[in-house]
Amino acid sequence: MYDFAYHRPKSVADAIALLKGNEEARPMSGGMTLIPTLKQRLARPSDVIDLGGLKELAGIKIEGDSVVIGGMTKHGDVATSADVKKVIPALADLAGHIGDPQVRNRGTMGGSVANNDPAADYPAAVVALNATVTTNTGKHAADAFFKGLFETALAEGEIITAISFPKAEKAAYMKFPNPASRYAMVGVFVAKTAAGVRVAVTGAGPSVFRVKAMEEALSKNFSSDAIKDIKVPADGLNSDIHGSAEYRAHLVGVMARRAVDKANK
Repeated sequence: MYDFAYHRPKSVADAIALLKGNEEARPMSGGMTLIPTLKQRLARPSDVIDLGGLKELAGIKIEGDSVVIGGMTKHGDVATSADVKKVIPALADLAGHIGDPQVRNRGTMGGSVANNDPAADYPAAVVALNATVTTNTGKHAADAFFKGLFETALAEGEIITAISFPKAEKAAYMKFPNPASRYAMVGVFVAKTAAGVRVAVTGAGPSVFRVKAMEEALSKNFSSDAIKDIKVPADGLNSDIHGSAEYRAHLVGVMARRAVDKANK
């Protein structure tokens, strides 16, 4: 890897100051993406700001009808949290199937959401549950946060401090994982909340997206039969050695129906 200056700030304010003082600096949470990228010399930051020491950014709590999860909370902690299992068991289930035990005990929710890998699991939960992403400068609505391939609404010097997920009446996540990486070739999170039904898809396209036709059908009849004839266009979907765009389009329907059936159990 290339040389860089390493920093481990003791407060959020110190971390922000380091980031704002150098546009070539990069924040690091769990390092699940950044470290391999550095090792392969695909990135050359001047400074790496390690957020691992910022304990105030980790933790899970219930506020009203929502679960608030700190940006530095590890996947494993989300998966085993009694609060998450009680309010949104589908979110705990999702976290429990991210990567392998090593990844789940190192990677963080905030890091994954900020990175916005097209095959990451959390973006589907954020969008389907209509979560609110809180940063050091303000709040972002789920639908406005994910902009495209590895692109979000985060500005320079802005880091995720917490994500608030509204309680779900019914919800489930189903994914078809790549057998090697365990990333989602296609993952579908279906959620029925007080605000309505939302269906979010990850892995299939450059970024997470909603399927409005399925949402409308499920709002009238929350059953897999209601969406069995809905087809997702292959145009613009990912196509690679693991699966064509047409294959992924087919998987969206399959995973969506399985998610609805799971949510109804």
